[in-house]
Amino acid sequence: MTSKINEANTDIKEDFFRGLHNGIPICLGYVSVGFTFGMMCTENGLSFLVAVLISLTNLTSAGQFAGTALIISGGSLLEIGITTFVINLRYMLMSLSISQKVDMALSIPKRMLMSFGITDEIFGVSMQTKGNISFAYFMGLMILPILGWSGGTLIGATAVSLLPDMVRSALGIAIYGMFLAVIIPPARTERAVAWVIAIAAAISCILYYVPFFSGISSGWMIIICAVAASSIAAVLWPVVDDEEANA
Repeated sequence: MTSKINEANTDIKEDFFRGLHNGIPICLGYVSVGFTFGMMCTENGLSFLVAVLISLTNLTSAGQFAGTALIISGGSLLEIGITTFVINLRYMLMSLSISQKVDMALSIPKRMLMSFGITDEIFGVSMQTKGNISFAYFMGLMILPILGWSGGTLIGATAVSLLPDMVRSALGIAIYGMFLAVIIPPARTERAVAWVIAIAAAISCILYYVPFFSGISSGWMIIICAVAASSIAAVLWPVVDDEEANA
């Protein structure tokens, strides 16, 4: 009996450290993005404590940037809620996919804790794991990215005041570079993605430059662009699953 317990504990440790090892590249990538977020917060009047707290409780990259930008600009709670919901809707699909790879006996509290750590990168790494995803592995996988994201936010929020104005101005456009790095690679290989980007950009320009829409806030613009572009894409370029393709 004791030997079985020891073997189980050994497996848990191995799974945890394997996840910890796999999370190192994600952590390093998150530090730079977290730095940009922390800088954005302090340059717009938020304290470094608030910036770190947002990162610790969100971990949502694009949704976090958009939500914080609305907070800074004085957006309503409804705008912030709907905007972050629409942007982060993909995490629901990721959670459903991961739920198929975890032990069915896993308790609800453990599932909830795992769901907090689901990001695009953590999802991608975990789904490439052979076999089922253990709770220990996922905890190891998510802990370093969380620390990297929050630590990068802390560094950016506290160090920005020490940087020259020229450097601060240059770093201010880093977030736009990050988003371009996300959308350009798939747009080059998938025509539908390129069209979605173009449609969203066109709608955004119309809402911004046409005087009739001047009363729409930036938060509602994001919501309208996201929902409209994705809806058009769903109609014009539906995703065909394997069963339909083979039928």
